[in-house]
Amino acid sequence: MTPRNEPLAAYSDNPRPHGRVVRERRFYRAYGLTIASEVTLPELEPGAPGAADVVIAVGAIDLPTPSPEAATDFRFEPDRQYLAWHAVGAFLISDGRRIDIEPAPGVDDTLIAFPLLGPVMALLLHRRGLLVLHASAIAVAGTSAIFMGDKGAGKSTTASAMIRAGHQLLTDDVVALNLADPSEPMIVPGFPQIKLAADAAAAISLRQADVRPQVHPAIDKMQHRLNGGFSGETVPATRIYILERGERADITPLPAIAALPAIIKFSYVTRFGRAALPDDFAATHLRQCSWIANHVGVCRLEVPTGLDRIGEAVGLIERDLAAGSRRS
Repeated sequence: MTPRNEPLAAYSDNPRPHGRVVRERRFYRAYGLTIASEVTLPELEPGAPGAADVVIAVGAIDLPTPSPEAATDFRFEPDRQYLAWHAVGAFLISDGRRIDIEPAPGVDDTLIAFPLLGPVMALLLHRRGLLVLHASAIAVAGTSAIFMGDKGAGKSTTASAMIRAGHQLLTDDVVALNLADPSEPMIVPGFPQIKLAADAAAAISLRQADVRPQVHPAIDKMQHRLNGGFSGETVPATRIYILERGERADITPLPAIAALPAIIKFSYVTRFGRAALPDDFAATHLRQCSWIANHVGVCRLEVPTGLDRIGEAVGLIERDLAAGSRRS
């Protein structure tokens, strides 16, 4: 296998060889972008045909795929990023404007979409200058709540409870912040889908949501496509909540010096390590995280153990956002 640190430029730039099967191109909207995709993505909102901000194409990628033993292969350069999973396929991001995909044998669009709309899209948005967090976000009467936390902390569960309470989903899993106006960081809406484990879905009934078939036996969360309860508008980033389990619902504000490490930890790009931040990207990323830590309220949110008590956390969040709105 080619060494991981061998430059991508050593390989062919042409991922679409003569004679490849031509797929129909469909248009979608997500994260404020027009996306022209050869992969069918029913998770996204349909878009009108036109000039595309991002093109997703299916074809051969002239890079070695990972072996079953290695399972994954990630390579990063300033203009191109390569992510490959043996069981799913390979993805090549170019200039923040194009994603080429070579599916693994027998893999359909449903499974391809899982990493495509997660880590692959997150890296593309990062390359387009957005700060991307591994989190969920909810719009609440002109304000917003971003939920971050370790796996199993209840990010999507808390977000779903907020939707049930009448608030709107902005995005699940990939939260993209536009910092073009430093005085007002904005959450860019993703698409109307949220992933929930079976126990959370049973306890928190989302009305007018279509449950999509399980993507893979190893993926335990089910995808819920919302037919309402979604905000397609950008919303100011008001509050970031770092979720932890506790005996009772409680919110503790964090000083910037404590908030910064958490924002860095839960930013999407850092899960790939220092290699994903070449050249001046690392300095830019640190500045973005530091700005958010200093200008957006960051709190520790204790969520009571037990799905029957999730309403306690929802009420506390609503009061906290309303109090912050009055103060501003």
